[in-house]
Amino acid sequence: MLLALFLALQNPEDIARLLERRCAECHNAKTTKGGLDLSTREALMRGGETGPSVVPGKPDESSVYRLAAHLEKPHMPHKREKMPADELEIVRRWVADGVPYARALQPPETKEKKGFALTEADRKHWAFQPLRRPELPPGTSAHPIDRFIEAKLGDVPKAPPASRETLLRRVSLDLTGLPPGLEEAPEDWAKVVDALLASPRYGERWGRHWLDLARYAETDGFEHDAVRPHAWRYRDYVIQAFNADKPYDRFVKEQVAGDELWPGEPEALVATGFNLLGPDMVDSSDQQQRRLNTLSDMTDITASVFLGLTLGCARCHDHKFEPLAQKDYYKLMAFFTPAAFKRDTPVPTAAERAACDAEMEKLRQDPRLRELTELEAPARQKLREKKLLTLNDEMRTALATPPEKRDVEQTNLVLETEPMLEIAEKDLAAAIPAEQRARRKELLEVAKKLKAPQLPMAMTLTAGKPAKTHVLHRGEYSQPGEEVQPGFPEVLGAPAPGGKRSDLAAWLVDPSNPLTARVMANRIWQHHFGRGLVPSPSEFGPRGRPPTHPELLDWLASEFIAGGWSLKAMHRLILSSEAYRRSSVHPEGAAKDPENLLFGRMNRRRLEGEVLRDSLLAVSGRLNETRGGPGVFPPIPADVMKGSRGWTVNADPKEHARRSVYIFARRNLRFPFLEVFDAPDSNLSCPERGRSTTAPQSLTLLNAEEVVTAAKAVAAMAGKDVEKAYRLVLSRRPTAREKELAEAFLRTSPPHELIRALFNLNAFVYAE
Repeated sequence: MLLALFLALQNPEDIARLLERRCAECHNAKTTKGGLDLSTREALMRGGETGPSVVPGKPDESSVYRLAAHLEKPHMPHKREKMPADELEIVRRWVADGVPYARALQPPETKEKKGFALTEADRKHWAFQPLRRPELPPGTSAHPIDRFIEAKLGDVPKAPPASRETLLRRVSLDLTGLPPGLEEAPEDWAKVVDALLASPRYGERWGRHWLDLARYAETDGFEHDAVRPHAWRYRDYVIQAFNADKPYDRFVKEQVAGDELWPGEPEALVATGFNLLGPDMVDSSDQQQRRLNTLSDMTDITASVFLGLTLGCARCHDHKFEPLAQKDYYKLMAFFTPAAFKRDTPVPTAAERAACDAEMEKLRQDPRLRELTELEAPARQKLREKKLLTLNDEMRTALATPPEKRDVEQTNLVLETEPMLEIAEKDLAAAIPAEQRARRKELLEVAKKLKAPQLPMAMTLTAGKPAKTHVLHRGEYSQPGEEVQPGFPEVLGAPAPGGKRSDLAAWLVDPSNPLTARVMANRIWQHHFGRGLVPSPSEFGPRGRPPTHPELLDWLASEFIAGGWSLKAMHRLILSSEAYRRSSVHPEGAAKDPENLLFGRMNRRRLEGEVLRDSLLAVSGRLNETRGGPGVFPPIPADVMKGSRGWTVNADPKEHARRSVYIFARRNLRFPFLEVFDAPDSNLSCPERGRSTTAPQSLTLLNAEEVVTAAKAVAAMAGKDVEKAYRLVLSRRPTAREKELAEAFLRTSPPHELIRALFNLNAFVYAE
């Protein structure tokens, strides 16, 4: 049975590749750390310096498994993260099956020693193969997804369908991040799904997934953690895009090159802020290094989010374990090198621009403002002429040339030079003749009261001056090497494109690109099932983990493209399958497939901090569903406030009950309730949230102000009605035993204590 399941889970190469990826770097025929060589079965059986490393058939007695499982020290892989649970299960079963070898293991190649060269094996890696729609496997299921799942299940039994109450809570949390209300849902499952997808809550839930990837925050990070006052517009753009079911190919293009492709559309301009969301040391003493860091960040994020490739290691040298050259890194960076980084670009709609122009014209016609302008003009002219004398001839010529006659170089020079000509208020005040200063002061007081209209602003990329890109030795800008032109990683076999970001955007979503559709289809599956078909969602290269269901992944990716890149269509497809609607409780299936690698049952998932907090607000009737706008500042514990700055609690208590996606995202101070439930570090792209189980989580669910307040509010609604309390908090009715215990508890304790106990049940904290 174990061997049959082993073969069902992976082809014979899987364990070999896993050992090569995790172990063979240090334990091969040439490098035998600890005296252990894993390259062949015979070498493994010889053991290492501490004796035998494996007892075939007995993983719990085999150090090769115990060290990897961190059951004894030294933990392996040495000084690296522990293997994921599904990989450990494969190792355990491999030992239980007698440590069979399909072939001798090869250590990872270190290509930098002999120069970078792609091998045939590199090109044949599954993720780099063209996307082809596979035929459906034979079977009796009507749903295509179920046909693929059942083809892998073999003799692993499927879980029965989940109860209607469980399904309603599951799908509501999945699509909106909120539990279902007490109102009756339609009997027709498709209508339930459509109603949730049509809710504006959907964009707030799925937009949060994208913001994790985009390393969204509203501050710079580093020591000063300065506020980015317009960053929230990107968050609102993402939420609106998901709610509108903006085709994913358009969504990608807008973020990479919206300014080039749709320069007149505010949404497309706001979208380019994706590239500037990373941390930024604004006050760096080395501004050239600061710009390089930003370029590197947008290169890394483009590769990981859209392509599922960890390209960052190639910044300093050819990647040691992936078929990615250092030259590939800088070819991709070259698309971004000319861009200008703007923190305050006006992004008005046509109507907003017209209204602003009309208001400005009224102000210009005000006689008092005209008088102020005329009074200041001579002083401004003299100060400008003085500053012009400090510029070189080339700069002065560019400024003197009419805008319509300037060439590209002159246009760029003007952009660089104008800040040098700005006149400070103190210089202007000193240059005004003494007899006019009193009148100017009166006119300035008038001007302060006549507020100029403000256009909406956003962080954007815009076209900048042409610039060369060089391969940098060890990633140092002071050591430029070969000049490179914009291009794509060689292993993907794409032809040389044009050099604009719009060319990069077009290639990313071209159906011939083997990665973009696969990566996003996998992310959608991941958020519905708790684990992707590819368990490493932003690492599709050879160092990542292979898909458990490669044919299903390619079928979904093909369907994604054929359906116009519609995310909502993909939701409907996945949620209509039997696989999604199965119970998470199935002892027989768990015995044969403990890690649920075959998706024979649903995975139970601990809810994210945002979902827990929003659920507390929703079930207590306090959720403020106001959408969009600048981030809000709910109260945080006093002991956290002592060491923090830049957290001014909103005066309006209604703002404290906004959804968690709208809480101000400060890099150096994560909102405490969310942090304890594994809120991600916004300095990095987060493809998969951690799901820890810790004592502070239990203490938070018992004592946090959010919990206590919600418990009292729910108690006020339910009183001593146990059934209503269960329906409000857990979206189901209590069992007879639960009702009996709850009623006994209420005879000696107040209702809010029962509610607080319900908040601490796994039935509230987990999605079944």
